[in-house]
Amino acid sequence: MKEKILITDDEKEIAELAEWYLKNDGFETLLAFSADEALRIIENSEIDLAILDVMLPDMSGFDLCRKIREKYLFPIIMLTARSDDMDKINGLTIGADDYITKPFNPLEMAARVRTLLRRRLRYDQCSIPAPSKTEYDINGLYICPEAHTCTLYGRKLSLTPIEFKILCYLCERQGSVVSSEELFEQVWGEKFLDSSNTVMAHIARLREKMGEPPRKPKYIKTVWGVGYKIEK
Repeated sequence: MKEKILITDDEKEIAELAEWYLKNDGFETLLAFSADEALRIIENSEIDLAILDVMLPDMSGFDLCRKIREKYLFPIIMLTARSDDMDKINGLTIGADDYITKPFNPLEMAARVRTLLRRRLRYDQCSIPAPSKTEYDINGLYICPEAHTCTLYGRKLSLTPIEFKILCYLCERQGSVVSSEELFEQVWGEKFLDSSNTVMAHIARLREKMGEPPRKPKYIKTVWGVGYKIEK
C-alpha cells in the first residue's frame, strides 16, 4: 500500500514539481492550495506525511501546523522561503519535524520524506529500551510509560510520541546530564548529525506544555554546553 503525502502550497508549479518527484518515488500524493483545503483532505484521508508551505493565502503554515498537531501525529515538513534560523526553530517548536528552504532540490525533498517515514516506523516500534521503572513521580510530575500517561499536578499533559519519549528518557536518567547527541540517538533512533536545533525545539515545546519559564525551568534543566537533565 502506497504511503500518502499531502503537499500544501499555493504556488501550483512548486506543488506539481514536488508531486512529480514523490510519485516517481512510489508515493501517492494529494495536493492542496490553501490551509482550508488541506484540513478537509486530512479529515477525509489517511495521511502519512504532510509538506506545508509557510506562506498560504488563508492561514500561515505555522498556524496550520498547530491545528494539525491538535489531532494528528503524522510527520510534517515545513517549506519556507526564508533561511532565518528563528523561522526554522519556530516551525520545529510548534510540532513540525523538519524544514526545507526554497528554492529546494526535489531529490533532497524526496530523501527527507523517506527519512521521516522511516523514523515514524521506528517510533511505532518503540526505539527506546523499556524503562527500568514502571512509573515516575518527580515533584508533581507523574509519568507511567506502560500506560503512556503523563500528568503535572494532576493535570494531563497532551504530548506527542516524541515528547513523551524525551521525557521518559530524561526521567530514566534522572540526576544525570543527557547530551543532545545521546537524546537524539535514543529517541529518534538515528545517528546524530548536527541536530541540536531539533532537540532544542522539542525541549522548548515540552517546557511550554508544562508551563515552565524558559529561563528558570523547574523540571527540564539546561546544562549549558553539555545537555539536559531532570534532577532528583
